[in-house]
Amino acid sequence: METRGYVIENPLPALGKWIKEVGQERRVLPKRKRAPARLISVIIPAHNEERYLAKTLEALKRQNYGWYEIIVVANGCTDRTAAVARDRCHRLIVLSQKSLGVARNLGARMAKGDVLVFLDADTLLEPTALQKIATDFTEEYAAGTIRGWPDCERLKYKLIYGLKNLTHRTGFHSGSSGVILCWRKHFIETGGFDERLEVRENSELMRRLMKFGKYKYVGDVTATTSMRRYDQRGCARIVWLWLKLWVHSQFGDLHQRTYETIR
Repeated sequence: METRGYVIENPLPALGKWIKEVGQERRVLPKRKRAPARLISVIIPAHNEERYLAKTLEALKRQNYGWYEIIVVANGCTDRTAAVARDRCHRLIVLSQKSLGVARNLGARMAKGDVLVFLDADTLLEPTALQKIATDFTEEYAAGTIRGWPDCERLKYKLIYGLKNLTHRTGFHSGSSGVILCWRKHFIETGGFDERLEVRENSELMRRLMKFGKYKYVGDVTATTSMRRYDQRGCARIVWLWLKLWVHSQFGDLHQRTYETIR
């Protein structure tokens, strides 16, 4: 129609074409990356750990990642470990006999999560740890750990953990520092921890897991571990013991070696 000398055409066809073009542009925009919603099962074997366990569990409650479960396996305890854990975890399992391998394997069988995090009872995760694990521990990886750090400021302990982190980060040694990461499906397929081993059982499990994928070192978050063993046995003695066990593991059988309990 005409209005004061101007011709106004019907705008609807042009408007429809514009809307269609904008819609096509929106469809090709890259999707925003989101953290995967994976259920993480945190499994904590605990033998006479009443002094340390409460802090470990409280640190888990401060995580900024909400989709996780906590399974505590109190094994062979003669103290209040089970009582400490009872109202602070999602599932408590009590075993009459002490066995780290049995405790871990039973906890894994009871777990519902896709990712298993085996956490030492005296090790504290920083609040972003589970979020980082959920994001970075992808399907291409089969085993892993996170950055370890001592719970005191002594230089010798910092040097030890700096060296441990270096060997893990560079892949020289696929080990762990208070935390072991793996997929539940891989753990079950490998048969889990060798329950006859008391020393270097972590490395032995990781070696079998890595047939499914690579080793992952998560260095952006920290697990702070108690130095009580180093304090009681002596730093040099512990380091020498680990060196001997590493050499022995390369050329011998460690099934007869035992690990001294220190509390």
